[in-house]
Amino acid sequence: MKEKISLAMARRIALAAQGFLDPRPAGTPDRRHFARVLARTGLLQIDSVSAVVRAHYMPLYSRLGPYPLALLDNAAVTRKRTVFEYWAHEASFLPVETYPLMRWRMQRAERGDEMYLGLAKWGREHAGYIEQIYREVADRGPIAASALEGQKGSGGWWGWSHAKHAFEWLFWAGRITTAHRRGFERFYDLPERVLPQAILDLPVPAAEDAHRELLRISARAHGIATSGDLRDYFRLSPADMKGRLEELVELGELLPVRVEGWDKPAYLHKDARLPRKIEARALLAPFDPVVFERSRTERLFDFHYRIEIYTPAEKRQYGYYVLPFLLGDRFVARVDLKADRPAGVLRVHAAYAEPGAPPETAAELFDELKQMQGWLGLERIEVTPAGDLGPALADLTVS
Repeated sequence: MKEKISLAMARRIALAAQGFLDPRPAGTPDRRHFARVLARTGLLQIDSVSAVVRAHYMPLYSRLGPYPLALLDNAAVTRKRTVFEYWAHEASFLPVETYPLMRWRMQRAERGDEMYLGLAKWGREHAGYIEQIYREVADRGPIAASALEGQKGSGGWWGWSHAKHAFEWLFWAGRITTAHRRGFERFYDLPERVLPQAILDLPVPAAEDAHRELLRISARAHGIATSGDLRDYFRLSPADMKGRLEELVELGELLPVRVEGWDKPAYLHKDARLPRKIEARALLAPFDPVVFERSRTERLFDFHYRIEIYTPAEKRQYGYYVLPFLLGDRFVARVDLKADRPAGVLRVHAAYAEPGAPPETAAELFDELKQMQGWLGLERIEVTPAGDLGPALADLTVS
């Protein structure tokens, strides 16, 4: 293996690791395809915003093309479930086999660590109430926090009800878990009534062993990465990382390399594929693993990307809900989209080409938008000719 890897090769390695080298299914994707994607990504970050479709559904679409949403929905219910919800990169769907690897985080959370400081403080002050809520779940689960809404707090996120605080504390601590969702609302139950017994029977590894295994998953999902990239995937602390990376290097599972233009050492997974070409065409969610660590995205693709949902409208550069467009091994455009379901319209508010985007960008993006329109069950596309790519897309809608 060469000690130095070109930036173009690093991009292809990263995309291959995330499943963009795999061919899309010829027919309707099924559970095998779902399992293949999840094995590549290791997690699916959950997000509530439904401007287009909730973000956890998008990575499967980006890699498989149109697929039944029920593939993910069904994987997250019943005792035969293949995924569970917990805090990984952020709130995420994870393969059930990962459950024992997250027990150290749950145990720390129960001690008041590894959770939001405000929630930890609240938990220390309301231990008795938390136990009351736990007994309610044990007696009545599956149950939503809204079924026990009580006194509200004041202001913003911490304006949660006391019941919601307690449910979230118990979820962090692993004493309850998500049984299912109705819309986006969680219904909670005890892990022993939700997770497969075979998973509950697995031994719980020591924290350092879990950290090492999570780094393995992260390394496979990245293909090539810096130490910071590897740590960020499961939000491990520097203390959790201490010595673990060196162990994987010594075992030959990670190979130290230099990547062109990077100012930090990198690590190549021993099984990473080194493709000569990536022929991807995909719209990505803002929380896809390829882009959710923004500095890595910029290092790999020279693509500066931020989500502007919380930016005042007059200060937004690109729009409210902007999806990057991947063509080959580069991000060549970004598009501000909204699925207007009552009107049956996929609305393109604006589209922008990246510097050096190829001449076929508009046509390729339009074909991808048409595919998305069909997947979402919308009747048509309407394009506002905003952004430098908007007029070309608008022309394609009437051609």
